[in-house]
Amino acid sequence: MNKALNMLLGLIAGSMVGAAFGILLAPSSGRQLRADIQNFGDQMRNDIGHAADARREELEEQLARLRGEILYE
Repeated sequence: MNKALNMLLGLIAGSMVGAAFGILLAPSSGRQLRADIQNFGDQMRNDIGHAADARREELEEQLARLRGEILYE
C-alpha cells in the first residue's frame, strides 16, 4: 500500500511539474493553451474513471470468488 501511495504522489508531483513547464514554455496563445489544458484535464478524468471502474470490477469479482459466489473455472 505504501508503494502505491508513493507512486501516486510521485505521479501527481511529476504531472504538476510537467504542467508548470508546459505553461511556461508554451508557444501557443493563452486562449488556445487554456483550451488544451481543459481538454487534457477532461481526458485525464475520463481515463482515471475508466481505470477505477475496471479495477472495481476486478475487485468485486475477487470478492465474489472469496465468498464462493462464483465457481472457479
